[in-house]
Amino acid sequence: MVETVDVRVAANGRMILPKNVRQALGLQGDGKVLLHVEADQVRITSVKRAVGRAQELYRQYATVSRTTDDFLNARRREAKADEDEG
Repeated sequence: MVETVDVRVAANGRMILPKNVRQALGLQGDGKVLLHVEADQVRITSVKRAVGRAQELYRQYATVSRTTDDFLNARRREAKADEDEG
């Protein structure tokens, strides 16, 4: 979808994203967005979609199949080993 939307920015910097923009970003109710500022342009992405893209990139390039729990358990074992040494 390519669309240009005119949005007013208040003196305090606040702006309201129109409903069609929120829907395009997958935002419902309260939500968080990421703003990517490059030169004189701003790109808005929902945090949920940004995380989804990062996860997809990881799946494309990951050579070892590990879950988050695997990672966290490994870090816990390393921390325990460090405590036992100290």
